[in-house]
Parts: sequence; C-alpha cells; structure tokens
Amino acid sequence: MKTLIVYAHPEPKSLNGSLKDLAVSTLRTAGHEVRVSDLYAMNWKAVVDSTDHDPDASGRLKVALDSGRAFDAGTLTPDVLAEQEKLRWADMVILQFPLWWFTMPAILKGWVDRVFSFHFAYGVGEYSATRFGDRFGEGTLAGRKALLSVTAGGSEPHYSDRGINGPIEDLLFPIQHGILYYPGMEVLPPFVLYGADRLTDEDYPDIAKAWTQRLLALESTEPIAFRQQNSGDYEIPSLRLKEGVEPTGRTSFGLHLRD
Repeated sequence: MKTLIVYAHPEPKSLNGSLKDLAVSTLRTAGHEVRVSDLYAMNWKAVVDSTDHDPDASGRLKVALDSGRAFDAGTLTPDVLAEQEKLRWADMVILQFPLWWFTMPAILKGWVDRVFSFHFAYGVGEYSATRFGDRFGEGTLAGRKALLSVTAGGSEPHYSDRGINGPIEDLLFPIQHGILYYPGMEVLPPFVLYGADRLTDEDYPDIAKAWTQRLLALESTEPIAFRQQNSGDYEIPSLRLKEGVEPTGRTSFGLHLRD
C-alpha cells in the first residue's frame, strides 16, 4: 500500500507530530510505502490567487475556470503539480491535523483549495438527464481510501449527539463527505483523540497502541457508507434525496448514509 500523509501542525514535537511519525514508522515497518507532505515545513502557500493560474484567458480571475484551464495546459504551479502527483501515486491518504475552531487548520484548507483544482478533483464526467458528473463516490480519485486523524481539545461528551460542540460526525462531514468523498475516495471512520490539551506523557503509550492498531487495519477497515450521487438515490438534476429512501427518523447529514 502506498500512503500519503498530509500533516498540518506547526510544532514537530506536538501530539500531532508524534502521531505522524508513528504512522510513518508503523506503515514502513509493515512494508508499505509512505510519503509525507509536512505543510508547515514546506512553507505551503495557503491562499489561492492569480499566481496559481494566470487569469489572462478570462480577463479576471475566475478560480474554478482558470484552475481548470491551467490544469489542462499543465501550467499549475510546481508545488501544486507535485501534490497532485502524490495523490495519483497514493492508495491511501491520511490527513493529520488538530481540530481548530471546528475545522481543519487554514494551511490544510489552503492545500485543498489549491491542489483540488477544477478538472483534477471536480468538474469531470458526464452531465446528462441521468448523471450529474463524476463525484460523490466517483471521480478522478476513485479507488483510493482516506482517513482523518484528528486531535480535539474538548472532551468526548462535548462532541456527542447532545454535546454542546455537536456530534463529531457532523463536524467532520464537510471534510469527509464534501472534500474526500466528493472526488471519489472511500473514507474510513476517523481516528479522533479528545481532550488533547490535557493528555500527558503517561497517556501516550495507550494512544500509540490504539493508533498503531488502526494503521495496521487500514486495508481491512470498512469505509463510511456514504450514498453515491449517481446510484439512483438522488433526483437528477436537483440532487435531492428521493422520498422514502432513508430509514425513518434519520435527518440532516445522516440522510446521506446508506443502511
């Protein structure tokens, strides 16, 4: 298995840094190939602007259209092209990051904004009366798996069904469904560490054991059962879930999970 780890934390000695290092050593010891994109060490440019794709063809910057034009022409910037090539190479993509203000750090979001360009990660496939492009379970990154490894400052009850922060599944839905599943990757259940700011060195051996077990089971872990867009569950072109498809009582993001 070939694994790309995209790591977003400014402190190499952080818990996130330790989890990243453990993933590298565990997977390589198990015979897998591993590449790491350490975004802070790379001084990753997090903002999309005209330097990513010369907007002259459109007269003014239109991020989607100009990124697609640059992708088609092979003129995206070298750093973006390198990350796209890593994604093509990978069988497994692990995003390692702390949950900051209920989402990923800005530098990681900027990696997504720039690397997941038009015609590379979206805007592909057939658009017709029965299909609305290749996305949500289909697309250019289909055949790959993805996993979020996340640290959260709050305790686990804070992220429960009645917790004040909202269910962790809901908080991660835009990333797991909207970023990773959208271009076709199968998404494994996340590895989440709660109360990260209060963990001690004495807690780490148990954390390392749990993370190692998850890593060694990546190939056999069942993905989250998101519904494919073109499976027949959704009306085309409204993309609304058909009435009666969902189990009774299921609402919100849970509508988009198969039984």
